[in-house]
Amino acid sequence: MASLPRIGWIGIGVMGRSMVDRLISAGYELRITTRTRDKAASLLRRGAVWADRPADLAATCDVVISMVGYPRDVEAVYLGADGVLAGAGPDAPLKLIIDMTTSSPALAQQLADEAGKRNVKSLDAPVSGGDIGARDGTLSIMVGGDSSAFEDASPIFNHLGKTIRLQGGPGAGQHTKMVNQILIATNMIGVAEGLLYAERANLDITRVIESVGGGAAGSWSINNLGPRMAKGDYAPGFYVEHFIKDMGIALAEAERMQLALPGLALARQLYEAVRAQGHARSGTQAILLALRHLNTAAS
Repeated sequence: MASLPRIGWIGIGVMGRSMVDRLISAGYELRITTRTRDKAASLLRRGAVWADRPADLAATCDVVISMVGYPRDVEAVYLGADGVLAGAGPDAPLKLIIDMTTSSPALAQQLADEAGKRNVKSLDAPVSGGDIGARDGTLSIMVGGDSSAFEDASPIFNHLGKTIRLQGGPGAGQHTKMVNQILIATNMIGVAEGLLYAERANLDITRVIESVGGGAAGSWSINNLGPRMAKGDYAPGFYVEHFIKDMGIALAEAERMQLALPGLALARQLYEAVRAQGHARSGTQAILLALRHLNTAAS
């Protein structure tokens, strides 16, 4: 039986921590790096090995996976002077890079091109499902890249997600994630407005969610984030500031394709208000606060 590939992981955030934990439990050897070593302490105790630089992962790992914040971070960890591809010399074991950050489709194509020059395969594989999906291994993983690279990565993906689809060539995973974020953005407005209506009508919000969540109005957001809104729980499963970043990428791509998306533009405006109220690092369900503030100011 072939041995499991050694995995390098970059970025230990809200979702990344649980994903690494699942891979350790599955028997993979993990080497990890992140900006703040303290964030990795629990995973190091679980047996993961620390690496000082992304370039060091290329010299010791067969596969490198990243989940960082912004496209600029993706560019730095792969293409920077200390980046993964800088360490991918002819004698390095690195065979595959997988960026699971929600990032730019154009950057995904650039990574694939640069990796290919070093005989390294590349996949863009953003995910949906938040902290719950990361913890339970039920993420939806949207993949762009070569079919052979997808086949190589599938055993790893199977420990992290439930719905795993190759969408096309480099960048196709990121484009699919933009579709996902567009759908969520406008849906979140409806979820928050519906619960505000229930609140103003003096209804039991939990009972309302139980009724509507199983009907035609049901969605992941109402069933998973609605209860958090009802409790006043704005802890992040996905950061507001990262959602704003995603909407910005989607709007830029839409403009490039000469596509008008007024609903997405409105959602981004509302989330900018959430950030201005000091909730950049709150969960996306904090949109309720912006709409509640709007109604308070109007009354």
